[in-house]
Amino acid sequence: MKRVVVGLSGGVDSSVAAYLLKEKGYEVIGMFMRNWHNNDVTLESECPWIDDSNDALSVAEKLGIPYYVIDLSKEYKERIVDYMFAEYEKGRTPNPDVLCNREIKFDVFLKAAMKLGADFVATGHYCRKTTDENGRHHLLAGRDPDKDQSYFLCQLNQEQLAKSLFPVGDLMKSEVREIAHKAGLSTADKKDSQGLCFIGKVDLPTFLQQQLEPKDGDIIEIDSALDKLQEYHRLEATPENVQELARPFSFERWEGIKVGAHSGAHFYTIGQRKGVHIGGRPHPSFVLQTDTLNNIVYSGQLGSHPGLNRRALKIHADEVHYVNPDYELKVGDTQAAEVRIRYRQPLQRATLIRKEDGLYILFDELQRGIAEGQFAAWYRGDELIGSGVIS
Repeated sequence: MKRVVVGLSGGVDSSVAAYLLKEKGYEVIGMFMRNWHNNDVTLESECPWIDDSNDALSVAEKLGIPYYVIDLSKEYKERIVDYMFAEYEKGRTPNPDVLCNREIKFDVFLKAAMKLGADFVATGHYCRKTTDENGRHHLLAGRDPDKDQSYFLCQLNQEQLAKSLFPVGDLMKSEVREIAHKAGLSTADKKDSQGLCFIGKVDLPTFLQQQLEPKDGDIIEIDSALDKLQEYHRLEATPENVQELARPFSFERWEGIKVGAHSGAHFYTIGQRKGVHIGGRPHPSFVLQTDTLNNIVYSGQLGSHPGLNRRALKIHADEVHYVNPDYELKVGDTQAAEVRIRYRQPLQRATLIRKEDGLYILFDELQRGIAEGQFAAWYRGDELIGSGVIS
């Protein structure tokens, strides 16, 4: 009998994952990850970790499976939280959930499961895994298009996939809740969690202020008719121009007008609208860029502002990762693909272009809010092929 350790999060998805595996004859062990000890930054109304742990225990008792709580707070702080602080301090936009899967769930947690004699670990992610006759593992989008979570697993490798199971990936969310009801699981009607994985919803400004000091600065609005922006958008979207098209915009203070003040450029992200607090402008304002060195936030009116929209991005050579190495590009290669640069974004048609200094992605359409530090993930059909950190 194969042994599986399920990462029980206290939600309905992982609960049903454990139930389905037991029904299939696996020896199932439930394990809850405690990743955080400081409740000062969590929004209590959003189910703090202790409630999730109790819900996970309730499910384990209902299923009659062993239940453990593993404290990974040290590893989480070192690999995820410190990384987040460092990225925000540099004016970049990290994605801690992608890193949590790569560094915690499918690394530290996986190793702990192996020490319990597990053959596999399982989670409640809405994605699928197949294995071909050559032993190559393929990561596929979940069947429910509204819940597909393959993006969050875009940094996994073949070794991690070999030990992973995703029991709810072939189900619709409604089917998962129906199964939970029929099985009498206490999490059947529990709302979906939000925020950092296994922590809950976090008050991000309070969280960041634990380490990043507030620092007053100016918000400078950039005119959409700025010559350098118009020159960029006149460039032909061709592979020959992709390096120029992928270069992030760089604004100088004298190119705009002061429209407000902020408490620290490192607290803002590209594309942000809420919380910018700019009044008296004809149209809604968006963050175009943050300059953490000079503590300046650059803004522009409307989401169509040419400083917020680009045709290409770059991933440094050492940041290019392939989930399926069969599709790895060599220098000089190009490949059509579908790409997303954030969770829930519809897939965007693009061309991958491999150059000596990295991988360039040239989109068929303008992309709003391309942010350094986020992950771009590319697909071929349903299969997630690879990913990388946007530079």
